[in-house]
Amino acid sequence: MDLMTNRTFDELQVGDSASLERTLTHRDIELFAAVSGDVNPAHVDPEFAKTDIFHGVVVHGMLGAALISTVLGTKLPGPGTIYLDQTLQFRHPIRIGDTVTVTLTVAEKLAKGRVNLDCKAVNQKGEDVITGVATILAPNEKISRPRVMLPEVEIHENTGS
Repeated sequence: MDLMTNRTFDELQVGDSASLERTLTHRDIELFAAVSGDVNPAHVDPEFAKTDIFHGVVVHGMLGAALISTVLGTKLPGPGTIYLDQTLQFRHPIRIGDTVTVTLTVAEKLAKGRVNLDCKAVNQKGEDVITGVATILAPNEKISRPRVMLPEVEIHENTGS
C-alpha cells in the first residue's frame, strides 16, 4: 500500500523541496477540457491551433498549474495542506508529449502556519514553462493516508446525436 505522509509546519525547513514528473498527452487535454469546460480551440482544434501564435495545440496552462496543487496535496507539505494563494507566470507553452517536472521549494515560513513555496515547472528542454509562488497553510498534525487509486476514465467522441 502506497502511503502519503505529510510534513507539519514545524518539520518544514526553508530549502525543502519536492517534485513530480509528468508527460502530458492529448488524452490529458481532452479530460481537462471535459472537466473544466475550456474548449478554447488552441487546446482542442488542431486546424485552428496551426494558425495561432504557438502554431500547434498546446496544453491548458491551468492543467500545468494543477500539477503544483498535486505536489502540495500529496508531497510537500502533503495531506492536510490548505491552498491559500498562487501567483503564476506562463513562460513557454506546454505541448502534447512534453515531459514537465514540477518542483516546489519552501521559500519562507510565515506566522500562523503559513508557508510560501517557490513553484517551477520545467519542460524536457530545461525551459521554465510555469513559475510562481504558492502560499499555503501547513498542517500542524502528522497525517499518513493511503494513496487513493483513481478510477479508469474512458473518453467517447460526442457524435451530437
